[in-house]
Amino acid sequence: MALFGKKNKEVKTTPCCCGGNCDAESMAKAEIAKDGGASVKVLGSGCAKCNALETATKAALEQLGMDATIDHVTDFSQIAAYGVMTTPALVVDGKVVSYGKVLKTDEVIKLLQKARG
Repeated sequence: MALFGKKNKEVKTTPCCCGGNCDAESMAKAEIAKDGGASVKVLGSGCAKCNALETATKAALEQLGMDATIDHVTDFSQIAAYGVMTTPALVVDGKVVSYGKVLKTDEVIKLLQKARG
């Protein structure tokens, strides 16, 4: 009976979050990008929600008179390095302060004030 024969014991690999590019070099680049660069980052694929969070963050920075630049990170290996699984996310000074929702300008202002002291 062919139905109950021995199963082929191939090892199946599941694709990772970065599309199979989880080698040491790409992970090292993700860690460097996480630690350095801009002090305010928006993490996301570039969808409408991510762009709305970036716009609200720009408005908040202008209202607070801060000169920080916003870095929009779209590389999934860099996003995963922050431990974020739901985008959009907002990172201030290397710490994730919000994820999974689009914040309004006043909410971003409160988070920036809290993160910066």
